[in-house]
Amino acid sequence: MTNLSVRDQAVIWHPFTQMQTAPSPIPIVRGEGSVLFDANGRDYLDMVSSWWVNLHGHAHPYIARRISEQLNTLEHVIFAGFTHQPAVELAERLLTILPPNQAKIFYSDNGSTAVEVALKMAFQYWHNLGKPRLKVVAFDSAYHGDTFGAMAVSGRSAFTAPFTPFLFDVTYLPVPVAGQEEAVLKQAAELFTDEVAAFIAEPLVQGAGGMVMYEPALLDQLIQLARRNDTLIIADEVMTGFGRTGRLFASHYLANKPDLMCLSKGLTGGTMALGVTACTQPIYDAFLSNDNFRTLFHGHSFTANPLACTAALASMDLLLAEEAQASIQRIAEQHQGFANRLATRKNVINIRQHGTIIAFDIYVGEQTSYFNTIRDTAYNFLLDRGVLMRPLGNVLYMMPPYCTTNEQLQYTYVQVEDLLDTLAKRTEQE
Repeated sequence: MTNLSVRDQAVIWHPFTQMQTAPSPIPIVRGEGSVLFDANGRDYLDMVSSWWVNLHGHAHPYIARRISEQLNTLEHVIFAGFTHQPAVELAERLLTILPPNQAKIFYSDNGSTAVEVALKMAFQYWHNLGKPRLKVVAFDSAYHGDTFGAMAVSGRSAFTAPFTPFLFDVTYLPVPVAGQEEAVLKQAAELFTDEVAAFIAEPLVQGAGGMVMYEPALLDQLIQLARRNDTLIIADEVMTGFGRTGRLFASHYLANKPDLMCLSKGLTGGTMALGVTACTQPIYDAFLSNDNFRTLFHGHSFTANPLACTAALASMDLLLAEEAQASIQRIAEQHQGFANRLATRKNVINIRQHGTIIAFDIYVGEQTSYFNTIRDTAYNFLLDRGVLMRPLGNVLYMMPPYCTTNEQLQYTYVQVEDLLDTLAKRTEQE
């Protein structure tokens, strides 16, 4: 096991990693609760929920037992022309907690494909009505995934630069952060014409774009402007869903509900790959026809995998229990206390929080950027102290599993404060 890193480097290409310069990957052999254990016996607090997927802690025994039972019954079946209990039950239960206008569930296998499905539904909806619309409005710095449709509606960046010639055009709005509200609303009033098929947004929190946060009232106003011309609204809740913002879905903060919703990450509690695109009845109805050309021609080999659906059902049991709901509130309160501590520091700016997500910028005289050099310094400093955080440039954030204890949170806060002290002293010496 000790040479696992060497074996890895001989055969594996890791995501979002420059393999020429990256350090050896850390071999993780076990997880329990909010803690990961490596092959050398070191432990790490997983303060990013392993890319925002883990809700209830690693190797949760209840989820494991439910999957094990399902594995001995049905591991998979083609989902064209067939169905099964876990898929039907999960769709039924999701529709009871999603906004009440959601009517149908379409399964895929990750967040990016959930967005692809939503975009295809939106474009084909207008096509099937005989009123094709070709435009999409999205936010600057958005991130919706790494497949081509998802990249197209994401902000243009270093991530998408090699593929720009192949991406369809999108009209971008600035994010309505504090101080920019009126300007964004004015621009939106001009952009939302009857040529726009859909408006896609990460509601309240832009994840990979730097944990950019804005208020529900502004998104409500943008949705109202879009709906003057019946533009479809897509809420990408891949990251914000299942309690991250304090409510089950960020869309629950909105008076105007989306037409389509994209879900993944926390859907299975971080246990297995699964994606969902939910839609309203009118969208579904636009595909009903004796004409087969109006069919939504989309699917994946592992669509509605019974094991993944079972994991999602088990995760939902845990999520809706009083213990998890109380933990979401508890973590939000702990974060608020930490935000108050951060507010006294000169090298911290733009502190923001929604529910269990807290983020801030380390001010080092450089512009906020994913490639800001402070990223590696902060990452390694915290990792050496047993805290896994994955800074977005000079943006530090925490999005812990709901089982994370107050003691684990306070330990993390202290390590972050030590990092800030170290950076401040370095700046003084320079």
